[in-house]
Amino acid sequence: MTMLQKTSRTFYIPISGLVSGLREAVSSGYLCMRAIDEIEDHPELSEPLKVKLLRGVDAAFRSNNLAAETETLFAPYRDKLPEVTLRLHEWAALCPVSIAPTVFRYTAMMADQMADWAERQWIIRTESDLDRYTYSVAGMVGEMLSELWLWFDGTKTDRNKAIAFGRGLQAVNILRNRAEDLDRGVDFFPKGWEFKDMLQYTKRNLKIADDYIADLKQGPALKFCKIPLALAHATTKLLSAGGSKLSRDAVMKIVSQIR
Repeated sequence: MTMLQKTSRTFYIPISGLVSGLREAVSSGYLCMRAIDEIEDHPELSEPLKVKLLRGVDAAFRSNNLAAETETLFAPYRDKLPEVTLRLHEWAALCPVSIAPTVFRYTAMMADQMADWAERQWIIRTESDLDRYTYSVAGMVGEMLSELWLWFDGTKTDRNKAIAFGRGLQAVNILRNRAEDLDRGVDFFPKGWEFKDMLQYTKRNLKIADDYIADLKQGPALKFCKIPLALAHATTKLLSAGGSKLSRDAVMKIVSQIR
């Protein structure tokens, strides 16, 4: 939970409110994916090295000794990689045994697809490219969460709406981090797109995400999903008005209204 709080205030709050068992599963999935996201976004690692590390993570999650494989893989780069990445095997070990194969499968798949994007230098020319990228780094998170809800209490969800839930949250990040991404030489906007186009894409996916949570019955899944989605809507509204980031007070006010 300490690492969650360090890496994401958006997800720390809803994860900390989950019941035992589900909390460990979601924490494991989030931190494993955050660990590899830090590789993909690392400002000092070369693209070939990112590909090597991400492919190595994919292989490690498919091996019989994840801890040994990742420790060997990361050892030469301990001075460059953040703590959340270096402790990847710990986050994996946190997951309940009965659902661990699902979390491992999605983490491996995400690492592999992130490596593909690094090889392509994150070139996004069309909306279809953008859909593929946002699926690779976030849409499949929505899929994974849906499998966790089903595992925990039988909650069934619509796969396409689950993908849009993750995709919408990622689109908000693309809008919010636009200047930072351009500074590091990455442009996630399709060719010819302006802010208004990405804003429309974001709102369209968030609308489907609204439908996703509207289908959820009362329980942990609904309680969890309401918070990041409400924060995403609020951030989108703020960005539309020329702002940049929700204040801590604004976040806490939104969360208190949901609870």
